[in-house]
Amino acid sequence: MFVLNDTPIDPSDLAARLDRVLIDPAKHRYGLHMQNAGAALSALLYLRAQNAGVFPIHAGIPPETAREMAQAAGCDVMLSDGLKQTALPQTGTAPRGGVLVQMSSGTTGAAKVITRHWDEIAAEVESYAAFFTASAAMTPVIACPVTHSYGLIAGVFVALHRGHMPVVLDSLNPKYILRRLRETDQPLLYTSPAMLHTLARLLPADQRLYAANTSGTVLPEAWFQLIRARTTHLFQQYGCSEAGCVAINQDLQNPYDVGHPLPHAALAAGRDGSPDAVRITVAGHEIDTGDLGHLNASGMLVFTARADDMINVAGLNVYPQDVEKAVMALPGVSDAVAFRLPDPHSGARAGLLYAGTASEDTIRQACRNALADYQQPALIKHLPALPRQANGKISRREVSAQYAQEAVPA
Repeated sequence: MFVLNDTPIDPSDLAARLDRVLIDPAKHRYGLHMQNAGAALSALLYLRAQNAGVFPIHAGIPPETAREMAQAAGCDVMLSDGLKQTALPQTGTAPRGGVLVQMSSGTTGAAKVITRHWDEIAAEVESYAAFFTASAAMTPVIACPVTHSYGLIAGVFVALHRGHMPVVLDSLNPKYILRRLRETDQPLLYTSPAMLHTLARLLPADQRLYAANTSGTVLPEAWFQLIRARTTHLFQQYGCSEAGCVAINQDLQNPYDVGHPLPHAALAAGRDGSPDAVRITVAGHEIDTGDLGHLNASGMLVFTARADDMINVAGLNVYPQDVEKAVMALPGVSDAVAFRLPDPHSGARAGLLYAGTASEDTIRQACRNALADYQQPALIKHLPALPRQANGKISRREVSAQYAQEAVPA
């Protein structure tokens, strides 16, 4: 069972109906698009138990777009509200059942269709639950989409595996989330970095979040400091669409310390503080994450940057976080992002956007004091607020394209 907002839901009520209307579900791949969040999650749990293929699609996506997505993902049936089934034309005879289908985030390139077998996900869930001992007695409160692996696998599946009754919130009103957290015993909040930041700002000075987990992006320094101060137990998990969660930090004190590897996964990265490509090996398959980082003396994975965000200045590597840290140390800066700009002489230079009350001259002087010549931003620009997405990420690629023509010599 699970709780949707304030209402307990027993998925077996829908399972009996699905038994009557679905024929050989293990042979099909279903695009699951429902406005009723309780029915959608109940149907997904049923399809998992039947070893069907299922592609959960966010309810906010228009029906025609959802149908096109499902068809592109290899689904041969669309399952919508009222248990309506719509056949989707597919060619070929490849098996369609036995998998969870999801889309990569698309923040670093075109979104990709990702398929993972249910037994692989079961191994992740078992490993996650066994390793993440700090959260064993906590009740997950999931204030993020359960169409995504973070809310679905780490939140719902792990809770059910442990015998907990997860609380799923499809209302993202911050005040409502805070109320439900107060009403829940030892709540562990799964939500986006942006929502976590909002909740930390709304909390009265004498109150703290009991426990929260973050994923998807390294918390901006200013966000991290506020959230850390307002949260008793702060966790972070790391992974990718192809492998799910592979590392967890059970006491987050530095946002770049993304976690120790879970038992079912092996991580390879740089050593002795020198970043290198982060590679994951799961079930005998090696995955290049596209990230750079290193493993410290305790085996913790320390994130450095996305490989395609690194700025090569005449053969010297500039990591965005180094530029951002130099600027975020100033009291008049509330947010900052560094990114790549083309340069006719060195191939590339750093650019910098920031928000806050500090002047651009103050920022440039701080950079001169803290950074090497090759790390100096060729462009420094003040904005009222940075273009962060709902999950807290910024597309450095899009920012770079937007400001490519504005760079001036440092």
